[in-house]
Amino acid sequence: MKFELFKSDGSSAGQKEITNFPSFEGDKGIDALRQSIIAVHANKRQGNASTKLRSEVAGSGKKLYRQKGLGVGRAGDKKAIQRRGGGVIFGPRPRSYNQKLNKKIKRLALGRALFDQANSKSIILINDWTVEKPKTQLFDALLRKISPNSKKILVVGETFSNDVSLAARNLPYAKVFTSSNLAAIDIFQADKIIFSESGLDSIISKYNKDKAS
Repeated sequence: MKFELFKSDGSSAGQKEITNFPSFEGDKGIDALRQSIIAVHANKRQGNASTKLRSEVAGSGKKLYRQKGLGVGRAGDKKAIQRRGGGVIFGPRPRSYNQKLNKKIKRLALGRALFDQANSKSIILINDWTVEKPKTQLFDALLRKISPNSKKILVVGETFSNDVSLAARNLPYAKVFTSSNLAAIDIFQADKIIFSESGLDSIISKYNKDKAS
């Protein structure tokens, strides 16, 4: 698969072909990608929503009305579930929403996300991430030169120098990840993904190694 390649200063360097890039036929991997995204959102849930059972509502257990004469003799006490302010049956209780994914599902989801973004021409390569000074303005100019109209850019490298990390951290439209901690959801949500050559080699090497194991 061929990708557009840029030099470290943002100038075009033609195209580069990656031979061992993940590839899929049909819908393979889509369910794994969907499940991995659901798991990420589920794991962020606090799970602290809570309602009170009848036994937990404050108040007297005294019968509200006399048994005869009023037509409301079986209303029960003020904590009854049918009364305003009473207990709640089958309401939410504190619990964990965490979902665990096995290694094969994560690898499959990562590969599918890469494949889909590559097919939509959303992946770009750069020789290496460098800036002259740790200035946000310089890094912003570099990204705008490579991808001027993108609103969500994913910047990926094998490692980043301190200058690049400082220059990139204040850009609201760009997220910086090393190839070792990149997840499928990060790839899926980006408009453009700009890999350094070493960063792409690292993540593909990891993907193929996991596939072999």
